[in-house]
Amino acid sequence: MTGALHGLRVLDLSRYIAGPYCGMLLGDMGADVVKVETPERGENTRTFHPRIGDESIYTMVFNRNKRGMTLNFRSADGQGTLRDLIKAADVVVENFLPGTLEKMGCGWEEMRKANPRLIMTRISGFGSTGPYSGEPCFDLIAQAMSGLMDLTGERQGPPTMAGTFIADYTSALYATIGTLGAVHSREKTGAGQLVETTLLNSAVSLLVTAIPNQMLFGNETTRNGNRDRFVAPSNTFPTRDGEWIIFQASGEDKFAFLANAMSRPDLVEDPRFSTNAARLANAEELEAIITGWSSTHGTEEVLAVMKAGKIPSTKVATVADVIENPQITHNEQILWLDQAGGKVPVQGFTVRFGNTPMKLRYSAPSVGQHTEEVLREWVDYSPTAIARLREVKAI
Repeated sequence: MTGALHGLRVLDLSRYIAGPYCGMLLGDMGADVVKVETPERGENTRTFHPRIGDESIYTMVFNRNKRGMTLNFRSADGQGTLRDLIKAADVVVENFLPGTLEKMGCGWEEMRKANPRLIMTRISGFGSTGPYSGEPCFDLIAQAMSGLMDLTGERQGPPTMAGTFIADYTSALYATIGTLGAVHSREKTGAGQLVETTLLNSAVSLLVTAIPNQMLFGNETTRNGNRDRFVAPSNTFPTRDGEWIIFQASGEDKFAFLANAMSRPDLVEDPRFSTNAARLANAEELEAIITGWSSTHGTEEVLAVMKAGKIPSTKVATVADVIENPQITHNEQILWLDQAGGKVPVQGFTVRFGNTPMKLRYSAPSVGQHTEEVLREWVDYSPTAIARLREVKAI
């Protein structure tokens, strides 16, 4: 069966993470996604480590289900071909510094006239307008500027980055959602539109309750380690095995069960811990008691207690643990790409469709792997025209 976006042509002009990840998600849903790169060397991430053979794993994980072509944007012939491709596309994804495509005559205003049905999805650090629009931005900058970094880490420790590129990935998700919304709108109106998202906006969107809490009540939300802000006990605790578990014993019944399991029924009547509000106010004292118990018991023993009391809990998994997790295996969350250097495991399909399932149609393309194929199919270039583009090094 074909994917949900079968027949949708997406020209992916993006680099690094957010744009390529958006293009990959559209490709996973069945769109014909063409990744455009610089001739010979490809995008910068192809030089990144680790590598398998001559290929960067960094590039692979963001570029499955795409065909690949090369195009020299700096040449007049390359820019002319770019305009032809954009005219043939349904969607263009780009994350250049704002104004870059405009300098090539391929800005939104020019292209919407040439292709009224075009959807141009733009991802940037700060947006195409505003005081920071021309500034470069990467994930760590967005995490810091958005306040997310100040929310992350131990209370007495420094602001800390998330362990993954959360601003980039969130931007890719918003860009994908926006693109799908524009596609739906075009079905009704026949007109395309410009879709924009930024790393800063995407990161700020994750603050959620911190914004009204600050603006309405003057309550500053800052680092709290792994401790929950509203429920106690809820934190990470060490075990005798040198591992960590996390649990949340919310509600009086679950706390009472935990107290009894620790052979400390007195805690239930202790005024410091008799209500959730009291436990929050005395969280450090309570956590010290729980740590004294958990650190003298094995991980599985502690988790068995939590399971018996229906207390949400788990071991804090390492990546090695995740790979072996039977639920993740059951959910098919690891796919294998057939790359030139060998098979490469990557993240699976997160969304499931009942009637239009996602499937792996292409591994990550090599540099320029499908250039001639795309030029024939999308813009009907003749062999002679393609040979000329190669001769002048436009492709």
